[in-house]
Amino acid sequence: MEKLNVVLIDDENLALELNSRYVSNCAELNLCGKFKNPLDAIAYINANPVDLIFVDIEMPQLKGIDLVKQLNKKPAVVFCTAYSEYAAKAFDLDAVDYLVKPFGFERFLRSVEKVKEYYEIRKSKDHEKESEISNDKGFLVIKADHKMVRVPFNEIIYVEGLGEYVKIICENSKYVTFQRMKIMEEMLPASNFKRIHKSYIVSLAHIQSMQAHSLVMKGGGMVQVSRDKKEELVKLVFKNG
Repeated sequence: MEKLNVVLIDDENLALELNSRYVSNCAELNLCGKFKNPLDAIAYINANPVDLIFVDIEMPQLKGIDLVKQLNKKPAVVFCTAYSEYAAKAFDLDAVDYLVKPFGFERFLRSVEKVKEYYEIRKSKDHEKESEISNDKGFLVIKADHKMVRVPFNEIIYVEGLGEYVKIICENSKYVTFQRMKIMEEMLPASNFKRIHKSYIVSLAHIQSMQAHSLVMKGGGMVQVSRDKKEELVKLVFKNG
């Protein structure tokens, strides 16, 4: 998962400094701003890519709950306050978590884990929608080289998993995009593509030949086949051979 851009908002210097130290000790987080003035925070969040805010509720200029209502963008929100009675209102605004001051680093980390789960769920739902659209349109929509690209299904030869990224090999091009193989498998039509290995998804139409434990794809690319997938693949692709 890419680092989350974090903004801290609190009218108390001590709270800001403590939370800043917590953020700096989390490899998953990138502190991009901290504000005592909630109005300055609103302006910054509305103008910049922010994934997560830790915001105090009781502030003299503007309550944290009212601040969240004024945001044009909707990052994940974690409220921080010494007053537990605001919890119901906070969760009405779909807050990911609610931290009651004082809280330690361990509790802060649990909050970060909740935020990561929140984004995983949201990402999964987004990809479900993308999958439905892609299957109807006959192409994938991916982000590669800082731009959105349409990749027709019939041009994809195979997909290779690279950890949290995938490499899509096409007839005349290659793309690397931030995506997990499991999600990519769901986005490709099952009638045309097959997961043959933990690291490979192939287009059935572009398989040229099969060797002991590998496939020769169109263009000469070689991909591995898992032992437990080999028999099924032979029946599926070479059933008339």
